[in-house]
Amino acid sequence: MNTSLYPLKFKPILKNTIWGGNKLRTILNKESNEDNIGESWELSGVQGDVSVVSNGFLEGNSLEEIIEIYMGEIVGDPVFNKFDKEFPLLFKFIDATQDLSIQVHPNDNIARERHNAYGKTEMWYVIDAEQGSQLISGFNEPSSKEQYLEAFKKNEITSLLKSHKVEREDAFFIPAGEIHAIGAGILLAEIQQTSDVTYRIYDYNRKDASGKERELHTDLALDVIDYKSTNDKISYDKNDLNETVNIAACEYFVTNFLNLTETLLRDVYLLNSFVVYMCTEGSATIICENGTKESIKKGETILVPASIQSIEITPDNSCKLLEVYIKL
Repeated sequence: MNTSLYPLKFKPILKNTIWGGNKLRTILNKESNEDNIGESWELSGVQGDVSVVSNGFLEGNSLEEIIEIYMGEIVGDPVFNKFDKEFPLLFKFIDATQDLSIQVHPNDNIARERHNAYGKTEMWYVIDAEQGSQLISGFNEPSSKEQYLEAFKKNEITSLLKSHKVEREDAFFIPAGEIHAIGAGILLAEIQQTSDVTYRIYDYNRKDASGKERELHTDLALDVIDYKSTNDKISYDKNDLNETVNIAACEYFVTNFLNLTETLLRDVYLLNSFVVYMCTEGSATIICENGTKESIKKGETILVPASIQSIEITPDNSCKLLEVYIKL
């Protein structure tokens, strides 16, 4: 339809949370006067929180509107044929100054049956971590529903779960069914299916301002939890320069790590999908074969439409990016 599509930026959707801090502002340059911003939804098709374009001639149009107009030219024909106008992934930056509740997400089948929604498989990439920061992912060793319930009754769930000390650039893949929680002092990028279905299974017995504990979803979680999951951090080459280094690949998304000190050429048309770049360090310019271009800096996210055939990513000195697309 239109060969003048270009790298798209979107207005961040900032979320106030009781556990949020100020790193989204001080480290990732988000515009806010508040000190309790826990999440920046960078690119979202979630109803009620649909992203709006902030650059170029499509500025002011929502993600849903531009997909309705351009269809496969934005997201790729295979993606559009499967998801129609619904954008299938949600991209976030998360700042946790306190431990988040321990959670689990259902898979597609259970989420569809119970909530008429997609399940949630996700991944995390740690941008910054205070010394001693930890997160939870999986069990210490394969468990069972019976062991889990016994620990739950004794208020000892955390004794079954695997805590990981984290550092910058650590990455974790969190499939649906895996128990997980982000710990205090961690700033990370999250890539997930478009879904807001979460089962909270433990919240450290915390109480809100009115003295009430937050609702737990114990019964819903019991047949969702993967009791055999003993996940560990992803092993990948963080120091491989000017190459596409895969971090995660599943049916929902592929995520690569780019550590650039010189121009990288990417034939993105072959992917037959939109490509999203999240900048976690430095800055760069993305130049497309049709002559359009856009800058990206730390804390920014860009969507390259599927109609773009090739791009050059030229760092300003150096740049680290997450590259995400869907392989159907």
